[in-house]
Amino acid sequence: MADVAESERRILVAVDEGEESMHALSWCLKNVVSQNSKDTLILLYAKPPRAVYTALDGTGYLFSSDILAAMEKYGAEVAACVIEKAKKMCKDLQQDVKVETRVENGDPRDVICQMAEQLGADVLVMGSHGYGLIKRAFLGSVSNHCAQNVKCPVLIVKKPKTNAFSK
Repeated sequence: MADVAESERRILVAVDEGEESMHALSWCLKNVVSQNSKDTLILLYAKPPRAVYTALDGTGYLFSSDILAAMEKYGAEVAACVIEKAKKMCKDLQQDVKVETRVENGDPRDVICQMAEQLGADVLVMGSHGYGLIKRAFLGSVSNHCAQNVKCPVLIVKKPKTNAFSK
C-alpha cells in the first residue's frame, strides 16, 4: 500500500470573505496536508451571482451601465483579494504545497458541489458559519448542502468560539 505522504490528493477548499473559511484553510494546512506530500490544494471562491433585478431595483430605479460595471468590478476585486489572502496563508504555513485557484460565478451551494465533481476532489474542506436556527432557516447552510450532495468526503471545520475568560 502506498505511503499516505506519497499519495496525490486533490483537496478542494472553499474560501470566502469570512473568518470561518480562512480558519478552515489554516486548519487544513496544519492537519490535512502532509509535509513533503504531493497534495494539490485547490482554493475555490464562488462569486455570488449579480442580483436578479439586473438593471431595475425594487423601486423601479434603473441602474446605469456604469453602476452595473462598478458592481461587477467590485465583485471581481473581492474575489481577487480573498484568493490572494488564501494563497499567502498557504505559502506562510506550508511552503511546498501545490496550490491552484478557481473563481466561479454562481450560488456557492451549486458551485462548490459542481467543482468538487469536475475537479475530481478527494476531499472538500469548508468552514461553518455557525448560523443560528433562524438565520439558517432563511439562508440555508452551504456546508450542510454540500455535505449532502458531494460524493467525496466533506470536512467541515468549525471556528472555535472565543471565550472572554480564556487566556
